[in-house]
Amino acid sequence: MRALRGWLHDTAGGLPAVFWYLWGGLLINRAGAFAMLFLPLYLTDARGASEALTGTVVGAYGLGGAAGVLLGGVLADRWGRRSTLLAAHLGTAALMVALAFSRHLVLIAVLSALVGVAHSMPGPAFVAAIVDVVPEERRSRAFNLQFWAFNLGMAVASLLAGLLAEASFLALFLVDAGATLTAAVIIAWKVPETLADRRRPPIRSTQAVDGDRGPGRVRRPGLHTALTDRVFLTFVGLTFVLAVLTMQTSTIMPLAMRTDELGPSAYGAVVALGGVLIVVGQLFVPRLIDGHRKDRVLAVSTALLALGFAALAVADDLAVYLAAAVVWTVGQMLAAPPNAQINADLAPPELRARYQSVFYLAFPAASFVAPTLGGVSLQYLGDRHWLVVGGLGLLAAGCHLLAGPSRERRVAALRRAVATRREPALSAER
Repeated sequence: MRALRGWLHDTAGGLPAVFWYLWGGLLINRAGAFAMLFLPLYLTDARGASEALTGTVVGAYGLGGAAGVLLGGVLADRWGRRSTLLAAHLGTAALMVALAFSRHLVLIAVLSALVGVAHSMPGPAFVAAIVDVVPEERRSRAFNLQFWAFNLGMAVASLLAGLLAEASFLALFLVDAGATLTAAVIIAWKVPETLADRRRPPIRSTQAVDGDRGPGRVRRPGLHTALTDRVFLTFVGLTFVLAVLTMQTSTIMPLAMRTDELGPSAYGAVVALGGVLIVVGQLFVPRLIDGHRKDRVLAVSTALLALGFAALAVADDLAVYLAAAVVWTVGQMLAAPPNAQINADLAPPELRARYQSVFYLAFPAASFVAPTLGGVSLQYLGDRHWLVVGGLGLLAAGCHLLAGPSRERRVAALRRAVATRREPALSAER
């Protein structure tokens, strides 16, 4: 029992109450966000849409998601984390009710795009609020728990969606709206505004640190700062590669398994194994990576993803797919905490949500690139496609090691700038 209590404290202890309310809201949000998983089936079976029109509507949802990420980041920094979260959740609930009772395909397409915006808005605000309230030394734990909640919620959502879709598509949308509204109530009741005083002057830009051009000039904070930050964008690029690798499981792998004469149940088993491993094992990750440099952890995790997918070049039965899934899932689990923490560390305090929004753009971009280029690659290269994927992952692992020192210098410079800005404020308070 003492060992168990020690593990629980090490894994989840020392986190403020506000974090747990945010965590609970995120878990409920993800567990209830299942209606859009069945949007293609709803459009074809219940609304009689063609496959081409269905693809257009689903694409509209994806485009809305890209816009929502940027909008959520800007609003969370200007308007506040709490206000952005509430607006996004309440807007999503209302849009889901509207979708439940909509009959015209044009209206459904417009509503789907708006749902994409509202679904993506909370991401930057959630992470920025976590960074606001969690002490720096506990953020790795917080991000690990966030990743765990996200995957647990998605697993619950997948199960509930299948049951509700068989019973009623109307219930699918209305229960989704109810879960989203529940998350909004928790945020409104228990989560205060975490955005720091916006009247403080911006810190000096750190983009020119480490021998570029000396300390940067003071400039008005904005989205352009994140979009021109070379150190940060290098990290986002490597995260994009990580996302492309991860999305092989939902885009290209099913096609490869079909070629190997493995049916949907086999694909479901591979996906389910990954989900179970994350839900069971993610809470043990912090102790495993403590004391190790983040760039090295990310290099190892990306290399594991690369090796796992490269192994599919010789896969011809379910056992090999399952073994490979264990390897790449461990890579995913190891990558989650340092990836999120580096992203938080590189962002100036007044631009946290904007940096998060640019970071999150890597995922819709990967969701487009992975199936588009991957399908062509699989068609013309066959099993050699997986060797290309593995080579890309190993290249990204090496780039993490090369980029790590400059990231650490940037983080150190940013911390000095933040400390310098705080000193006058502390003196005035005394």
